[in-house]
Amino acid sequence: MQYHIALIPTCNLEGITQNALAGKCPNHVISAMSQLLGATVYQPGSEPVLLIDKIRAMIIGHPEHWALARKLSSVVQEDDVIYCTGEHVGIPIAALCGAKHKRPKIVVYSHNLNRPRARLALKLFGIANRIDLFVTTVRSQAQFLRQYLRLPENRVYLFLSQPVDTSFFTPGPAFQHKLRPIIGSGGLEKRDYRTLAEATRYLNVDVKVCAFSPSTTALKRAFPKVIPSNMSFRFYDWCELLQLYRDSDVVVLSLFENNREAGLTTLFEAMACRRPVVITRSSGIIGDLIDSGIVTGVNPGDPVELKQAIENLLNAPEKALAQAQRGYELVVNQFNHVEYTQALVTKLISTFGSINKKSFSLL
Repeated sequence: MQYHIALIPTCNLEGITQNALAGKCPNHVISAMSQLLGATVYQPGSEPVLLIDKIRAMIIGHPEHWALARKLSSVVQEDDVIYCTGEHVGIPIAALCGAKHKRPKIVVYSHNLNRPRARLALKLFGIANRIDLFVTTVRSQAQFLRQYLRLPENRVYLFLSQPVDTSFFTPGPAFQHKLRPIIGSGGLEKRDYRTLAEATRYLNVDVKVCAFSPSTTALKRAFPKVIPSNMSFRFYDWCELLQLYRDSDVVVLSLFENNREAGLTTLFEAMACRRPVVITRSSGIIGDLIDSGIVTGVNPGDPVELKQAIENLLNAPEKALAQAQRGYELVVNQFNHVEYTQALVTKLISTFGSINKKSFSLL
């Protein structure tokens, strides 16, 4: 048997590994997974795109995802296992490789399948009979898959961990010459920066957001129509992002209501840097953290409540530090890239076996 990993989005894994060793960026989970599993990593873009790929991509994924699926369908064997890092490539692979008479085992990480086109693709391609294991870290995704596809418990793997590299995202000194408190934030998925802008517009703080300029139509509602003078948006490289977390007196994640538990990556990166966090309340992991007092929760779209939550932490540094410490300990002990990789690789090995069980060892 052989493990294969279909990776999206595409990236330079070798370059990331070298930069991670030099402390310039976090490690990529797939690098460790591929070594532990002896897996071959495939990325879209190397195969020629045909007309049929473009037609299929009208349903889900991109043409290059379907081109990669065609390639894999010609090389995988019955005993092989394909791990797909997202449904955009996972469904095309399941549709083509799963149609083989002696098909491989297929595992797909689910980000958000509870949307119209994805639901259509799940039914159209008979995915319930072609994917052997769905993986997710989001409870709502696991519940949706079990109900919509009528899957038994052992076909959906829910594991509560996050791939945050705690060897890169670490506590450290803030910039010595900052003039006033800094409110840090970041990300684009389901972000509500209008509410954050309204909450902080008249506070004596600098609001710094790691995000691209609001030039995409789909993201238009996320950004304030007029950016306040104390608020800035820009791209931060990895080392700049790390320093932004360290400089932040409070990290704020203002989100629109969603069923995807958006913001988890930024949340756990901030916690790994031992920063107090204010986040919009939602179900799942975020709700658990709020209820246990590890982060501060606010209602969606409420700038008054968000302002009060920020001021409460700024005005009570000992409380903020205690909250940040609880979050830091949780990430170090549970929500980190090592625990994430161990849990996922162990699940794959226990379900499908290893190439050489005697030589297999975890991180």
